[in-house]
Amino acid sequence: MAQGQRARGVLAVCGLLALFAGPSGGTAIGDDATHPPAHPPSEATAEAVAPVREPARDITETAALYPHDGRCDLTGSDRARYPGAGVLWCRRSDGVPQKAAAAWLIGTPSLVLLNAHNFRNRQLETTRPVGDCYFQIGGRNYDFVVGSLHLGVAADATRLHITDDWALLRLVRPADAPRQPVPEAAPDLSTGDLSLPVTLVAPGGHQNYRGDSSLEACTIRRIDPPTEGGIRRARHDCNDGYGGSGSGLFDEAGRLVAMQSASLSMNSRHSFDIEFHYGSALLIEGELLDALRRAQREDTTLQVP
Repeated sequence: MAQGQRARGVLAVCGLLALFAGPSGGTAIGDDATHPPAHPPSEATAEAVAPVREPARDITETAALYPHDGRCDLTGSDRARYPGAGVLWCRRSDGVPQKAAAAWLIGTPSLVLLNAHNFRNRQLETTRPVGDCYFQIGGRNYDFVVGSLHLGVAADATRLHITDDWALLRLVRPADAPRQPVPEAAPDLSTGDLSLPVTLVAPGGHQNYRGDSSLEACTIRRIDPPTEGGIRRARHDCNDGYGGSGSGLFDEAGRLVAMQSASLSMNSRHSFDIEFHYGSALLIEGELLDALRRAQREDTTLQVP
């Protein structure tokens, strides 16, 4: 049975969210991932980089994307249901580490999936080097192989979009933590309007939620036609906050179907609008799914005696 038909039941008791982006971390406006703005973000910006989290914030900073906020903290049982959930940390210019985004240990103990806009702006200019960042999962930190960055953009691309806003990195040493399985197949979802219940899992939290992590039951409302890399964008009504990129969208069976990239009109607290006020995630399909499978095969080959 197609996921679009399966997805009529309630997914989770409460909702979830995404994560943060560090000082050079990514954001997106409309269809393009972008670098952090030079000035404080307006309501029209999406996923702007969050400053260091303060103990308390003004209501305009902590407000959910929509008037109703059903997010709750991620529990130990949630982490068992959604394995591989980790956090990208990157050092500021003064050397102080900051949370940057959500990232996923996937397929093998050495492979990490995250957004390309953590390292490139919308014009594909480098905003932070891989060597300034590390992956945290299960309370441990793991360095990346600096030269292993695999971006989802085509070789002749001049801009970064929602549907090529993905990257893969390898760890210097395997992570001692459960990992997210590579999907066996692309999401069985038709292009167009639909109502697919999902759970948005945000292992790192984000600026407009007071917890360190969150999850939320929400809905994918539309699947756009495929664009870059044969990947489609999913428009959803999940609450999001500045730095919410990289969070995973899971179906009712607990399968990873999409990765959050950007949301429109952060903190504006307007009702969901399919054209003007929505979240954008890229489906795990097309060239991204091919790259995950290829990387998993390569890692498996390297581990054979």
